[in-house]
Amino acid sequence: MNFWETVTGSDLTREWKAFAARAEVLPAGHRAAWEQIKCHLFPHGDFTGRNLLPILDAALGLLEQTATDGQSVHEALGDDIPGFCAALAGGAGARTHRDRWREQLNRNVARKLSRLGG
Repeated sequence: MNFWETVTGSDLTREWKAFAARAEVLPAGHRAAWEQIKCHLFPHGDFTGRNLLPILDAALGLLEQTATDGQSVHEALGDDIPGFCAALAGGAGARTHRDRWREQLNRNVARKLSRLGG
């Protein structure tokens, strides 16, 4: 990945198109699980979502493998897709972008208040 691709995000566009093409050939149940996985993992992403690409690639690979082996989504992931995604993102209670932004805002407000009070 070169600087221009990083700045423009063309590398991300290429990755998402590749994910979409791979997901298109999955059986319907696996495609539905893929959509749920994407929705549950997005809150754990950074501003660009680059940090999620390896995780999403691995999750899609798991879905592809289970589809090839003839397993159902429930056999592969269980009934708790949000829990599966939380485990992928770093376990239950993994920090989301909202948590990081809240902490940053609290630090900034505390710093401003300490300047005013002291």
